[in-house]
Amino acid sequence: MKQKIVGVLGLGIFGRTIAAELSEFGQEIIAIDSKEQHIQEVADFVSKAAIGDISDMEILKNTGIDQCDVVIIATGNNLESSVLAVMHCKKLGIPRIIAKARSSHYEEVLYEIGADLVISPERESGKVVASDILRHTIAGIYHFEGDVAIVEFKLPKEWIGKTVQELDVRRKYDLNLIGTRISKSSPLDTSIPVNEPFDENAIIVAIANSRTFEKHDYLGYFN
Repeated sequence: MKQKIVGVLGLGIFGRTIAAELSEFGQEIIAIDSKEQHIQEVADFVSKAAIGDISDMEILKNTGIDQCDVVIIATGNNLESSVLAVMHCKKLGIPRIIAKARSSHYEEVLYEIGADLVISPERESGKVVASDILRHTIAGIYHFEGDVAIVEFKLPKEWIGKTVQELDVRRKYDLNLIGTRISKSSPLDTSIPVNEPFDENAIIVAIANSRTFEKHDYLGYFN
């Protein structure tokens, strides 16, 4: 798995969960929080941790946030801090910025000023967000009760030119295919011929146990 540098700004329960989950996958984590206790709790598994104000541009620069591939602003209670953190990350050229919001109003503001994804901990757990960061080919995950989820993912390179029958998708990958689409906005085509190769631009839509996502490289862990 290719390593990414991930910044986690704010180390409450949500931020610590993301940092811990990503570190288990060998990702380099840079963490910042204003409380020394929170820094101590992640010190053993992050690459770098600093006490400081996440809305301070100089602290972000000095800690190496400008080197990150992804930054998660994991503190959602103070809108001003979150807004400044997002703005600073945009100025630093961070490729992907994810921010936590505690309300739909916060969510709207954070999208407006440049966040690529705004999440609500009530809707998505830290583990889910961490998993989504690791998968560059995932187009969407829709979680239901328990471990059941519908996932949309770009066709893996290993699947190009192969048929459903050749791949033996259900047995090998624990996936029940629903259909395919060419883009996120295109209609879902539920007729999948078992003996015709997949279109190389296809987005696969399938239902499975979400634990399956952790088992198979086809879901895009930087392959």
